[in-house]
Amino acid sequence: MNAFDILIIGSGPGGYVAAIRAAQLGKKVAIIERDALGGVCLNWGCIPTKALLKSAQVYQYLLEAEKYGLKAKKVEFDFEKIIHRSRNIAETMNKGIKFLLQKNKVQVIEGYGKIKPGRRVEVTNDKGEIIEYKAEHIIIATGGRSKPLASLAQDNKIIFDYKKALSLDTLPEKMVIVGAGAIGCEFACFYQSLGVQVILIEYANRIVPNEDAEVSLLLEKSFSKMGIQVLTSTRVITSKVHNKRAVLLISTAKGEEEIVADMVLSAAGIVANIDNIGLEHVGIEIKEGKIKTDAYYQTNIEGYYAIGDVTTGQSLAHVASAEGIVCVENIAGYRAVPINYNNIPACTYTFPEIASVGYTEQKAKEMGYEILIGKFPFSASGKAQAAGHSDGFVKIIIDKKYGEIFGAHMIGFNVTEMIAEIVLARHLESTGKEILNAVHPHPTMSEAIMEATAAAYGEVIHL
Repeated sequence: MNAFDILIIGSGPGGYVAAIRAAQLGKKVAIIERDALGGVCLNWGCIPTKALLKSAQVYQYLLEAEKYGLKAKKVEFDFEKIIHRSRNIAETMNKGIKFLLQKNKVQVIEGYGKIKPGRRVEVTNDKGEIIEYKAEHIIIATGGRSKPLASLAQDNKIIFDYKKALSLDTLPEKMVIVGAGAIGCEFACFYQSLGVQVILIEYANRIVPNEDAEVSLLLEKSFSKMGIQVLTSTRVITSKVHNKRAVLLISTAKGEEEIVADMVLSAAGIVANIDNIGLEHVGIEIKEGKIKTDAYYQTNIEGYYAIGDVTTGQSLAHVASAEGIVCVENIAGYRAVPINYNNIPACTYTFPEIASVGYTEQKAKEMGYEILIGKFPFSASGKAQAAGHSDGFVKIIIDKKYGEIFGAHMIGFNVTEMIAEIVLARHLESTGKEILNAVHPHPTMSEAIMEATAAAYGEVIHL
């Protein structure tokens, strides 16, 4: 009864997707989860944050109603209801995952899983009971958690991580957010939109430092318009809580200074959940805080696999899901296709949104390629103007010799829905000319992709 074909530890977007796909392939599957089904993404990450951001966006629409020829009297928000809506959506999605696992006959084992030699997993349940399970294949999908900073001691009241930020009881007047990657920037947009004075601190010399430099620059300008104070090339030296307020000593390009705030959100990235899960007892190799695997997520020990945030790929939900599918299809004997990590889209749901895939302009030049660059601003887009969202642009990078699409970088309204066109084009090895010759619907935001491509070839019409 305690023997399975595949045992998966962790039910996040990597674990539950792997479990369902394995069940579809006829495998006897169980998934071990110590907390809520769906992992961080569904319960404390991707989904609830988007719910919060939507509430903030609607609130901003109402405040700017006159811009659309409308009148909205006495626009207010109920912070408690905004948080409640977000949590309800997460709970609904959680129930959906439970249904899907039941539908596919995946057994859910509640408790803390720890791997053992001999393809065994020891599970400690909430009663303290230890039950052992066996499987031909064991997949580690334990995800990640907020990266701690030695200079920023979290008390989960005044100084906290993303989980607390999703369920505050009251709004602070002033908040410091440390880390200007996707997580930090999204929370900055949400809280600033609701009237909080936000200070965003980033160690690198620009916010969203993994994005194209022009995208970073425009986002910072947008943040400044919103009232967000951005401090780049800045680090926190020390922190303390005094009189129920956070006091930070920071180092900037201009020297050291002190910041006092009601709350501080630590958003300096994530670390893999690989502690105390038995890796050392099995002999699984770790490199730079991540589990080392091959292209099919097999570790150095036969029968043990790892997917998602515990591995070296990008820490994104869609990456974990794709890795889970490749992993179990390979286990089942299918001709699984390894993931091309250079064609993984990244999306940040700020105001305006950011979406990107492939090489940046700087990276392509560093690699020695001769490139064509096309850029089309949304200010020249009829749909963007009509929607009241003319900030931003689409930038496309094309190989001059062969027409290969090296990358695309977008910032603007709804661009997270547009990036898939470029991902698919790159996957199918389409050229820039093929995008240019594909008729795009008018009026749409996606026309900007065609126009940016035309700009790269000197053929742009509406610019």
